[in-house]
Amino acid sequence: MAEQEPRKHSDGSELGETARQMRAAEPYISAVWKLVGGAVVGVLGGYFLDKKLGTTPWLLVGLSLVGISVGFYGFLHEMARLGKRKR
Repeated sequence: MAEQEPRKHSDGSELGETARQMRAAEPYISAVWKLVGGAVVGVLGGYFLDKKLGTTPWLLVGLSLVGISVGFYGFLHEMARLGKRKR
């Protein structure tokens, strides 16, 4: 199998095709992780606090909503920032 000649990146480093594609996708992956991360932190925080304080299911519901809201805000903020940068 013939190996492809790596191309020079704008900063002078050599990147293969896969590396360039991953670098291009990184801002979008980061935005999705903000959405998922906010939801996961809210759900897990609510679950463990409910177990500790005996308030089942109210902290789970409340912190889940807060986590989802914060994650969604972070996602939208990142997408807006990317939209401005692409122009």
